[in-house]
Amino acid sequence: MADKPKHLAYIAGVLSLIINIFLFAVKYYIGSRIDSIAMQADAWHTLSDTLTSIVFLVGFWFSNKKADKEHPFGHGRAEPIAAIVIGTLLAVVGAGFFNESIIRLKSFQMVHYTRMAILIFSVSVLIKEAMALFSFWVSKKINSQALHADAWHHRSDAITTVIIVAGALVGKYILWIDSIMGIAVSLFIIYTAYTILKENISSLLGKGQDALFEKNLRKLIKEITPVASTVHHCHLHQYGDHIELTCHIKFPGNMEITEVHDIVTKIEKKIQKKMNITATIHMEPFEKKIKAG
Repeated sequence: MADKPKHLAYIAGVLSLIINIFLFAVKYYIGSRIDSIAMQADAWHTLSDTLTSIVFLVGFWFSNKKADKEHPFGHGRAEPIAAIVIGTLLAVVGAGFFNESIIRLKSFQMVHYTRMAILIFSVSVLIKEAMALFSFWVSKKINSQALHADAWHHRSDAITTVIIVAGALVGKYILWIDSIMGIAVSLFIIYTAYTILKENISSLLGKGQDALFEKNLRKLIKEITPVASTVHHCHLHQYGDHIELTCHIKFPGNMEITEVHDIVTKIEKKIQKKMNITATIHMEPFEKKIKAG
């Protein structure tokens, strides 16, 4: 990742820390003053962004450490591990506020929203969406799973705050709207956690490549050597930015081993250049012979 603007990731992480701590303090103060469980839940959701940004920064730094004897493929999988921690924190926050919202719903507790509270939470929506857009942009720029997860955390915070603002505007007409919003916010947090965990656990377990990748791989191989036959047993192993590919290719059985080796070397170099993937190819013979002349 040496050629990528890594500093952007650190800027995104540090900005997230500073802004989220400030927003948490303001939102929690407002929520406590009017005793709104939904607003307090949203404040803690914002604070959890701070925790996940810390996890992201540590995970990003660790994943960019160079390969060593114990980790010959680098430390790239530290990022999905960091994203799993982020998802777990989200799930815990969501479950806690879901429980509290149910308790308040049973007691039909009413909340009186102030204009200042609605204004502050409205401004918070704009700030969090701006942070989400910036984090999404940086995550694509540096291909970071953990930062992508953190960006979704920002967006989920913005969306849940929109729900709260909308509910607050009709709060005087519906007595227990705060509890309903608390449930909605907590369910949204839990769903976001689920999507983050599902994607990154799948990545760590080793998900298979799609049909389009195999089609492009076969096309690239055929461009180099039309004599190559079946391409099979293709497996991708991803370690952050570093991707390893192993696959089997069949060649005519009467070809010289040195000739096949030269062709395989060309294929491996082409895959590295075109796909940024380190390939290891296993050669196999098949019955068909090359016609003389």
